[in-house]
Amino acid sequence: MTLTIGVDVGGTKVAAGVVDDTGTVLVQTRRNTPADDVAKTRDVIIEVVTELVAGRTIGAVGIGAAGWIDASRSTVLFAPNLAWRDEPLRDYVSNATGLPVIVENDGNVAAWAEFRYGAARDADDSMVMFTIGTGVGGGIVLGGELVRGAHGIAAELGHMLTVPDGHQCGCGRLGCIEQYASGSALVRFARAAARQEPHRATALLHLADGEAEAITGPMVTAAAKGGDPVSTEAFAQVGRWLGTSLADMAQILDPQVLVVGGGVVDAGDLLLGPTRRSFADALAQRSRLPVAQVRPAELGNTAGVIGAADLARRI
Repeated sequence: MTLTIGVDVGGTKVAAGVVDDTGTVLVQTRRNTPADDVAKTRDVIIEVVTELVAGRTIGAVGIGAAGWIDASRSTVLFAPNLAWRDEPLRDYVSNATGLPVIVENDGNVAAWAEFRYGAARDADDSMVMFTIGTGVGGGIVLGGELVRGAHGIAAELGHMLTVPDGHQCGCGRLGCIEQYASGSALVRFARAAARQEPHRATALLHLADGEAEAITGPMVTAAAKGGDPVSTEAFAQVGRWLGTSLADMAQILDPQVLVVGGGVVDAGDLLLGPTRRSFADALAQRSRLPVAQVRPAELGNTAGVIGAADLARRI
């Protein structure tokens, strides 16, 4: 049995674990991410890897990072929530630990984990995953391999144009799907409706102490589970936009499985119900043809660690 280490580096935490060749996480550790300090972030990664190596024979290390990674899977070209700019992370960690290392985009490693061990494990060829959190990320597997593109930065699914001249996106474009199908969009929809129709958002506003601008994503989820109309409609809006994007992927790539992951998917059918309806409506003319199932991700917060470790096994 080959053991590898997966490291999931986000804007607020570094999670790491030892993973066996069945995708089982044997032991885990976690640290806060000093996101504004390149050297300290590197040191935290070395610290968790060193801790997990102790007393074990480790074959390699995989690092999933929230950013754009070059085609050689060695350098973080840019990370929007970390201080990395052209950071040679692979060589730094490999030199410090003496182990082979790969670096991969966090959306890619999560998608790979779901393809290998999670919601798409019965697919032998293809899947597309959308991760719905504060923003929208994702990954694409075709022919049993991650689609990385000529420069290593493919599958930025959150930045597909959805609404021409729509809301400003952090990437600089107008109308990206991230602005309509993310956790941030969910909150924006709920806040706007609560301001316009406070009598229909009683439960939601109660959670926010009467202040629409204080509404958060967990509040919207909690209120929606209790039947708050504004909150359920906010989920319906996100689901409508997400479903049309999933339909676009079905039309373009015809994958075996479509997976929806990320923190917002914890809302269950509040999100997946309208998503599936929108997906079916958008593909109505394909009703006689086979089409991918839309499934929720299964691996949750461990997907990044599992996916990074499994990719490291393939060095």
